Amino acid sequence: MPPTGLEPARMNRKKGDKGFESPRPYKLTHQVVCINNINFQRKSVVGFVELTIFPTVANLNRIKLNSKQCRIYRVRINDLEAAFIYNDPTLEVCHNESKQRNLNYFSNAYAAAVSAVDPDAGNGELCIKVPSELWKHVDELKVLKIHINFSLDQPKGGLHFVVPSVEGSMAERGAHVFSCGYQNSTRFWFPCVDSYSELCTWKLEFTVDAAMVAVSNGDLVETVYTHDMRKKTFHYMLTIPTAASNISLAIGPFEILVDPYMHEVTHFCLPQLLPLLKHTTSYLHEVFEFYEEILTCRYPYSCFKTVFIDEAYVEVAAYASMSIFSTNLLHSAMIIDETPLTRRCLAQSLAQQFFGCFISRMSWSDEWVLKGISGYIYGLWMKKTFGVNEYRHWIKEELDKIVAYELKTGGVLLHPIFGGGKEKDNPASHLHFSIKHPHTLSWEYYTMFQCKAHLVMRLIENRISMEFMLQVFNKLLSLASTASSQKFQSHMWSQMLVSTSGFLKSISNVSGKDIQPLIKQWVDQSGVVKFYGSFAFNRKRNVLELEIKQDYTSPGTQKYVGPLKVTVQELDGSFNHTLQIEENSLKHDIPCHSKSRRNKKKKIPLMNGEEVDMDLSAMDADSPLLWIRIDPDMSVLRKVEFEQADFMWQYQLRYERDVVAQEESILALEKFPTPASRLALTDILEQEQCFYRVRMSACFCLAKIANSMVSTWTGPPAMKSLFTRMFCCKTCPNIVKTNNFMSFQSYFLQKTMPVAMALLRDVHNLCPKEVLTFILDLIKYNDNRKNKFSDNYYRAEMIDALANSVTPAVSVNNEVRTLDNLNPDVRLILEEITRFLNMEKLLPSYRHTITVSCLRAIRVLQKNGHVPSDPALFKSYAEYGHFVDIRIAALEAVVDYTKVDRSYEELQWLLNMIQNDPVPYVRHKILNMLTKNPPFTKNMESPLCNEALVDQLWKLMNSGTSHDWRLRCGAVDLYFTLFGLSRPSCLPLPELGLVLNLKEKKAVLNPTIIPEAIAGNQEAAVNPSSHTQLVGFQNPEDDHLAKEASCNISAHQQGVKRKADTPLGSPLEPGQILEKNEDSSKVKLKIRFSSSQDEEEIDMDTVHDSQAFISHHLNMLERPSTPGLSKYRPASSRSALIPQHSSGSDGTPTTKPQWNMELARKGTGIHLGVFNLEGKEQSPLEMSMHPVAAAPLSVFTKESTSSKHSDHHHHHHHEHKKKKKKHKHKHKHKHKHDSKEKDKEPFTFSSPASGRSIRSPSLSD
Repeated sequence: MPPTGLEPARMNRKKGDKGFESPRPYKLTHQVVCINNINFQRKSVVGFVELTIFPTVANLNRIKLNSKQCRIYRVRINDLEAAFIYNDPTLEVCHNESKQRNLNYFSNAYAAAVSAVDPDAGNGELCIKVPSELWKHVDELKVLKIHINFSLDQPKGGLHFVVPSVEGSMAERGAHVFSCGYQNSTRFWFPCVDSYSELCTWKLEFTVDAAMVAVSNGDLVETVYTHDMRKKTFHYMLTIPTAASNISLAIGPFEILVDPYMHEVTHFCLPQLLPLLKHTTSYLHEVFEFYEEILTCRYPYSCFKTVFIDEAYVEVAAYASMSIFSTNLLHSAMIIDETPLTRRCLAQSLAQQFFGCFISRMSWSDEWVLKGISGYIYGLWMKKTFGVNEYRHWIKEELDKIVAYELKTGGVLLHPIFGGGKEKDNPASHLHFSIKHPHTLSWEYYTMFQCKAHLVMRLIENRISMEFMLQVFNKLLSLASTASSQKFQSHMWSQMLVSTSGFLKSISNVSGKDIQPLIKQWVDQSGVVKFYGSFAFNRKRNVLELEIKQDYTSPGTQKYVGPLKVTVQELDGSFNHTLQIEENSLKHDIPCHSKSRRNKKKKIPLMNGEEVDMDLSAMDADSPLLWIRIDPDMSVLRKVEFEQADFMWQYQLRYERDVVAQEESILALEKFPTPASRLALTDILEQEQCFYRVRMSACFCLAKIANSMVSTWTGPPAMKSLFTRMFCCKTCPNIVKTNNFMSFQSYFLQKTMPVAMALLRDVHNLCPKEVLTFILDLIKYNDNRKNKFSDNYYRAEMIDALANSVTPAVSVNNEVRTLDNLNPDVRLILEEITRFLNMEKLLPSYRHTITVSCLRAIRVLQKNGHVPSDPALFKSYAEYGHFVDIRIAALEAVVDYTKVDRSYEELQWLLNMIQNDPVPYVRHKILNMLTKNPPFTKNMESPLCNEALVDQLWKLMNSGTSHDWRLRCGAVDLYFTLFGLSRPSCLPLPELGLVLNLKEKKAVLNPTIIPEAIAGNQEAAVNPSSHTQLVGFQNPEDDHLAKEASCNISAHQQGVKRKADTPLGSPLEPGQILEKNEDSSKVKLKIRFSSSQDEEEIDMDTVHDSQAFISHHLNMLERPSTPGLSKYRPASSRSALIPQHSSGSDGTPTTKPQWNMELARKGTGIHLGVFNLEGKEQSPLEMSMHPVAAAPLSVFTKESTSSKHSDHHHHHHHEHKKKKKKHKHKHKHKHKHDSKEKDKEPFTFSSPASGRSIRSPSLSD
């Protein structure tokens, strides 16, 4: 139950108490979400929410909440009707600026728009006015209950409906819906405070058809059927305080499985998948046991639910007490390759239940702590489950990924601090997006951010020990669980939020160690370290002279000063040395323990204590060194390039027992194609004790070495005799044994070797005939009848091997390739691929792995000129309805075709899919693939680069992707890849120039271009004696606004004076009076502030003039309003509906079609009837779906903004600069639905006092 008897005073945290300082003037304690109608046919949702809040300040009169896409019908506070304004600046980021196409400008505007509705800054899309009857109630800090009725129609984000178009009822068709999104995206499906730091308890109710099941957070209290038994309502209670961002929902005809090992765990899957669900989740209880054991803390929730759904947004999404998974993770006991991947997904989601869902974060800059801890404990689970080798291989893989990404893009900053110093205001100036907010981040950057976070946690563990690390986690969990049980003391709940400083404080309390230097190095700054190492052995002094250089000038690098571990393997054993890397020291002398080789033969001790016999004939007789490793424990985020002799790499590969060292030596041996390297690699392949991943890498390295040694290579092709010996019949060496995949190590080797062998080339750079025959034989004699495991991945790899064997076609006399004159070898390959594809239609393989490989192979044949290049096949496989892996493979081929053939038609086809495909994941992947394999880049001349494409992509990121943060950031990435940061080169120069000062991030008018004043172009002004009724924030009962305002605009200029303490970002305040001056040409606004009874006068003309000035010159006219626009018109038709003024070439304003306004006299007032383009009059409710123009009087007077103020443009520019600091930008053009005034004109008057419309996002600080 929500706490009702709470002392409100307790909410005001004392200044000295360094708890969580909320950016909101109230505390949310409980929220009810009730969805009472879900229509799968129309893809619509109807419901209401009720928020219980306690004011924390006396004069609370505005409540800001988050809500996107929802259509809001009615808002009541304590059963009184409340007026509200809805404004979402992210719907369209840049307005009306036909000329601007510059990404720098867009990124600043986008960051500003996101901040304008960021709940962590106390903002929101929905601004509710507290009715005046409740002001006294609020001043006493008594509880408020806000009741909001809303609906969603065909949501484009936040909730995803999957409705298969087959026969039968919705349940029989397997129709389902689930919540999804990137970071805090709950606002997309119900109004809330969409912040990870605002915790409250929840009551969730969902009414669904009787055949459906609703799964949500917390405990299922009861399920109630309606009288006719056709519907039922699921009631969930979540008593642990949770952020709205961690609330989720899945509704569908799920099959339900209670976990046989843990009854509090329930699994849900779509119909007919129950057997797969049983097998897939049979392991989950072991993950629970592991986490509870290492954290010495029970799982925090009373239940856990896993839901497997189709068309998932991401493979794993963790929410409070439940996780939503992709149904593609389900597998049977016959599948080998998917098993470890699915288990990893389950373990990841469970780690995030502890850190991410139960413990939330204070602000975005603390996100790294949660991602780091959950990634770190997941790594510990991996080490226990798959072994140390797999764990170290994973760490190396993650380290290589982050190093490559940082060196490519210029760095990932884990803890961005803003507003501290000037240099920190834009902490990532090397990037094309802002990192101040998760919703502006590139998806790739965010995945790398998570990767770096857990690697840094590992560095902290190296510094303070694992024991202390786990104690810190336990402390955080204990504090949080104590806080979560305080039902009536919600100020305690901030203990459930983690911050960077709190985390570091726990570390120093528990371990007593100061890790500040480490944090400063890896968390507060971006970049990795780049080492170059070489050495010489000084025989006289018996000293190893090691030289280590650093490159810290390249982008994405930083200078490292501190300890560095070096391991030297000598004849007498392995020795660790810690070097101190100083500012300028390069050379380090390391004393050697062993004299150079003695004659007597003795075993050599290795790092792990094992003693082995070595053949030392290859080594340098004068030196006792076998190999050297720099930073073997990966305790620095670094890239190391170390030079040592080939025999040292060979020894390291053969005898070093650390898999990372073996993988490093395999990489190094590619540069040494000698018989000795060949022998070392072959030995590794034959060694059964060797880690399977090392053996797989050795296959590919051996193929490269064989190709480099092609002229001197003797004997059969590399790996062939080895494969024959291991996997073929003794009597008939070209026939493979019947499959037996009981040994997973040999299974992985068996499917990798042929793929690597196919990369072999002879002197003519063709694949040797015997290799191709060998692979075709493997396919021909493949027999899986006696195998208990599926061979679908193995067969898919055989097709990959066929594709690898293809070499470019040699055309004679430019003959056209047709299927009739194919090279005989290629014909064999094509026949196999066709046979496999046809067999897949009859007997599909698990996850259609074979179709995927076939599509890739066909594209390889096309690229090498053997078959005509044609995207038609791929386009048919990419259509909605095919399995997602097939679609992605087909789309990859179309993307590649677009690049190679420079096809504008296919590029348009792809862009069309990005806009219209029903599956969010597929849209995201296409953008991703186009970014990674672009048809052209910013420095290339390409026929594809034209103005239409620029416009199309600009529209896509500006307004076409507002429903999905990830998609919008993907569009920004693609735009950056194609056109760079500045204006695309294919565009003509704009007539009205903006000078961008990138250092100060300001856009200033080009002083050389001064538009002429065209007075004659003004439209007739409205009769000055008639008055417009301004509908502001007013209720019929409390009339704060005088209902008259003169519509004439005077050309006089006056400076606007305002107090600094004016409440920012709000419409007309209660107590704000519009009064008519004696001089009827002026409108003054008198503002009365509720705190001090002072009055301030603001000259309206100045405000409108300066608004108009900015709107015209910076092309920033309007912000759109309520979502649901698509119901009335597509986003792209926006230009036809909004008055736009773009300067013509001769300087005359060309006015695009405006809203048709009828000025019908009614007494003294003017009735503004708005017509849509067809000429039908729209009802006020429909009208409320359309944006209202920014400067109110420019709408009322139908005046062309371009000609109002040209004479004063210099004066304004100056004024504008002066005012800059005062008017902090909250750039919102208000729009309201007033529940009690449905019959009045739905216009809003944007109060100039609010400082809105005066600053534009491009001028964000």
